[in-house]
Amino acid sequence: MRPTLLIALYIGLTFLPLVLAWAGARPPRSFWDELATGAGLLAFAIILVEFVLSGRFRSISARIGMDVTMRFHQLFARTALVLAAIHPFLYRAPFSPQHPWDTTRQLTLTFDLSHLWTGIVAWVLLIAFVLMSIARDRLGYKYETWRVMHGAGAVLIAGLILHHTLSAGRYSQDPVLAYVWIALFAISAASLVYVYVLEPLMQKARPWTVSSVRPIGLKTWELSLEPLGHKGVTYDAGQFVWLNVGNSAFSMHENPFSISSAPASGNTLQFVIKELGDFTRTVGAIRPGTRAYIDGPHGNLTVRDRAEPGIALIAGGVGIAPLLGIMRQLHRDGDTRPTLLVYGNRAEEQIVYGDELEALARDHGTKVVHALSEPPDGWQGRVGMVDAGLIRQLLASEDMQQWLFVLCGPAAMMAAVENALIAAGIPAGRILSERFDYD
Repeated sequence: MRPTLLIALYIGLTFLPLVLAWAGARPPRSFWDELATGAGLLAFAIILVEFVLSGRFRSISARIGMDVTMRFHQLFARTALVLAAIHPFLYRAPFSPQHPWDTTRQLTLTFDLSHLWTGIVAWVLLIAFVLMSIARDRLGYKYETWRVMHGAGAVLIAGLILHHTLSAGRYSQDPVLAYVWIALFAISAASLVYVYVLEPLMQKARPWTVSSVRPIGLKTWELSLEPLGHKGVTYDAGQFVWLNVGNSAFSMHENPFSISSAPASGNTLQFVIKELGDFTRTVGAIRPGTRAYIDGPHGNLTVRDRAEPGIALIAGGVGIAPLLGIMRQLHRDGDTRPTLLVYGNRAEEQIVYGDELEALARDHGTKVVHALSEPPDGWQGRVGMVDAGLIRQLLASEDMQQWLFVLCGPAAMMAAVENALIAAGIPAGRILSERFDYD
């Protein structure tokens, strides 16, 4: 499914309730009352469609990218919050018992708490829900805890709004619109069942085993997986998976890691993992034979089918992982396009696969530029961060205006590099990047 079709489908689903309400037989009320109702209808539709923008559906994230998918998810969640927050304050009709002649609720609004209480509770919970999601990192929740709270909270809020909409909503008294709300809620709930039940069941039927764990740099490890009783997984160089090692297939203890191996190298999956969080600090203690599960592949940080005359790969720290997979695949494919790797680290001990990078420079012709912010005595490479200044130097010295640029690394580095490339006239369509950390 093309990205434009996905976007059109999203817009169509979110505006469908508004269209059905507009096309209904009920006469319109005052401008402010109609605006209040419209804000509520649109907010609820956005909330329901948000369930499929979780980043876990490959048909979506692989088409438009994990970055775009998650940014859409965040942007529209905040849009729904604004619409829902203003929804009750826009009404101008008085709250009072319904007059016998006012069968379409044109003149009054219900004040029956049996219809309103679910909307009030959902309104309060939604505000807290979105604000807690924005401040997740500062609140210090573990990812596993936050994921359970996020999924359960979303279902609870959607269920409360569904009851409020069907019992108190003026236009939702029409059977067609009521059925649409129920169908959208069912699809949303089904998406969670797929993510939390069906997907783990499929993973359980296709397990992996840890074949090796070895140190490759300062607090950095290479973890390799072999398929157990199946042929493995088809993926593109540069993609990532959600990795679950040593836990049940239904466990929430999983983390996103880019695949550093090349698809052409066989069915073994390799990952570059740096000790940063709860799981990664224990990766060195993982023993061969440990059972593992993967959810993926995801993402579109891939150069497959790209026809640019050259490829610049810009990595910071452990961000080398997907770019290494891309370089390995280019070498195996015999791709003769000029390739540049800019690889930034703090210390020389953090450089991984140094010998292999030298071999790629020799055998494939990849130009490798190392940059260290804290170089040792006698360091012959570049000194400093991978930043806008370094990118401007490279663009000035190389004929790279028509190249493809692939970025992976710390958020600050990628933002600086992206801004420098765009300022230099590189179109956004020739800049590929993917983030696992969002505000």
